Amino acid sequence: QVHLVESGGGSVQSGGSLTLSCTASPGTVSRVCMAWFRQSPGKEREGVARIDIIGMPSYIDSVRNRFTISQDKDKNTLYLRMNRLKPEDSGMYYCAAHSGGWCNSLPQVKDYTYWGQGTQVTVSS
Repeated sequence: QVHLVESGGGSVQSGGSLTLSCTASPGTVSRVCMAWFRQSPGKEREGVARIDIIGMPSYIDSVRNRFTISQDKDKNTLYLRMNRLKPEDSGMYYCAAHSGGWCNSLPQVKDYTYWGQGTQVTVSS
């Protein structure tokens, strides 16, 4: 069983920055793909970024060049650095772990097995 715990959410003004963290069960970050998803009221959960076991990141177009996904294998922690935040970035952000080390570049909900409880990000204009 993999446990994921997110932290770092909060409220910021448009243009601000936040860094989300996801602490995983020991060994998780080294073994499987991991991703960040977000969901706002009335919308489906969408994949934002993912990183595979060799550290290769990928992003959806709307966050590329603003967000950075990274991992610290020694700390079993996944990060999402978010810069130049926009109101449309608001939502509940979830950390997720795949069941394997290979994963599609665009993270999809159906492909991820383990989920954290989420951390709220609110960006005001």
